[in-house]
Amino acid sequence: MTGLGAVFRPQLPPERLREVARVADQVGLEELWLWEDCFLEGGVSTAAAALAWTERVRVGIGLLPVALRNVAVTAMEAASLERMFPGRAVLTVGHGVQDWMGQVGTRAASPLTLLGEQLDALRALLRGERLSVRGRYVQLDDVGLDWPPQRALDVFAGATGPRTLRLTGAKADGTLLTASTSPDGVRQARRLIDEGRREAGRTAPHKVVVYLLAATGAGAAARVRAELAAEGLEKAVDVGVAGDAVAVAEAVRRMAGAGADTVVLQPTADEPDPEGFVRFVAQEVRPLVP
Repeated sequence: MTGLGAVFRPQLPPERLREVARVADQVGLEELWLWEDCFLEGGVSTAAAALAWTERVRVGIGLLPVALRNVAVTAMEAASLERMFPGRAVLTVGHGVQDWMGQVGTRAASPLTLLGEQLDALRALLRGERLSVRGRYVQLDDVGLDWPPQRALDVFAGATGPRTLRLTGAKADGTLLTASTSPDGVRQARRLIDEGRREAGRTAPHKVVVYLLAATGAGAAARVRAELAAEGLEKAVDVGVAGDAVAVAEAVRRMAGAGADTVVLQPTADEPDPEGFVRFVAQEVRPLVP
């Protein structure tokens, strides 16, 4: 079965999260994804709150910019979430927006090297290993978690460009794709991810999660067009969907057919009814997606 989720956009104030998360839990939404976009809302703090306010919905952080955190801190946060809420937190790391990283003085000369080093160290720490590392960016001296996860915890990585996609295949457990990705883009990403997996000799399953910009109800098409234009994607083909549950479910099925394991519906930043959007995803779209 194709996984299905929805995004809580950080353009909403943090205090709105409680009700959206509770609705997601009540209506049976599978996954609620949160963003850490500068300078809006923290990914770990919002994820912890959403998990505490709910009982069953999985909560994804998509994504934590690696330049903002020491890898040991990320490992501690991830392990704590997993031990408190077993099997319900989905961790994703990535480059982050480089202009934002520059604003806070953490922009790396080689974002690809930084991400690779962090993925190696993060996954090892979460396996309970004790590390001493002398990398270009990651420096650890006999570091291990006192409270590692009690089960294997997958680490996803966000990616857009070819080199990063190959890197996620080689070093991450799954890949998160942005809402600018078309079904053809998913196919291309899968090919590049698989190249990285083969080069690294990895054979374990690798999940692909993709955001899909979506809107329903009055003015849906106009809202999607406006958001795509604001992102410079007004000429993009097969990106975003507006319409009823049938139209949205068809777009989800196209993503799944292209190789996505989970499709996370991303409302527009000006979505007028975030709780209603979550209900729409869980109660109207989900029954139409095998």
